[in-house]
Amino acid sequence: MVRSLLRFSLTIAAVVLLTGSVSRADTAGEKAGNQMEKKGNTEEKAADAQKAKGAKMEKEGKAEEKAGKKNDDKTAEAGGKEKKKKGHTVEKAGEAKGDEAKQMEKSGNDSEKAGVKAKKAISAGKTDPK
Repeated sequence: MVRSLLRFSLTIAAVVLLTGSVSRADTAGEKAGNQMEKKGNTEEKAADAQKAKGAKMEKEGKAEEKAGKKNDDKTAEAGGKEKKKKGHTVEKAGEAKGDEAKQMEKSGNDSEKAGVKAKKAISAGKTDPK
């Protein structure tokens, strides 16, 4: 009696564990969405760093230009203007890259939501998820 009860309970426990892990498995849409979202987050961090680098370069260029004007040094003034211009360009490129990354993250979220909807539809017994 005890052996039979033990076998039965182990069998039920194994079935419950396997069934639970299968129902929590991610769909292809969810996996793709998560991956896209991660990549978007990484690129967004890189874009923020690029924006900061550009802003710093622009600030240094302004200071160099100001110092050149103050000391009546035309080469320092021109170098400062060039550095300021380059910093502005780098900052704008970082902003554009950040916007692309945000769009990628949004697309990843949408894909993930579609995957979740599909999984819910399948688990509810529907064959055609919309």
